[in-house]
Amino acid sequence: MTIVSRLFSFADRVSAPQQAHAHCDLPCGVYDPAQARIEAESVKACMEKFNGSDDNVFKTRAVMIKEERAELVKHHLWVLWTDYFKPNHLEAHPELHELFWNATKAAGEAKKTNDVSVAEDLLAKIGEIDKIFWETKK
Repeated sequence: MTIVSRLFSFADRVSAPQQAHAHCDLPCGVYDPAQARIEAESVKACMEKFNGSDDNVFKTRAVMIKEERAELVKHHLWVLWTDYFKPNHLEAHPELHELFWNATKAAGEAKKTNDVSVAEDLLAKIGEIDKIFWETKK
């Protein structure tokens, strides 16, 4: 065991390393708005199922799942915004900041309601992001 290894081992015993959370363990470069879209489609489907049911237990489950999926939409959008899009993308598409802001706000609004039109609006915003995303890949 080298002196450096011993120092790191000692440091770990004194203060345990903190766990880090990231999109992935490597800077993988795999990004796609499809992840957010799929979760938003689930949000919409849960709203439709909620609205079509008379079973209160089922409705409770639909709301719980919808809220989890809406949070995942926000997560996937923020990963794209903070990890994929770069300053040159923003220069070419100055509407990106407001578009991401509005899309993540729409995901938050979807958590508060079972109005399918809110989910449709969210999907439309993700569609706009998707279009710009693929333009940047050209």
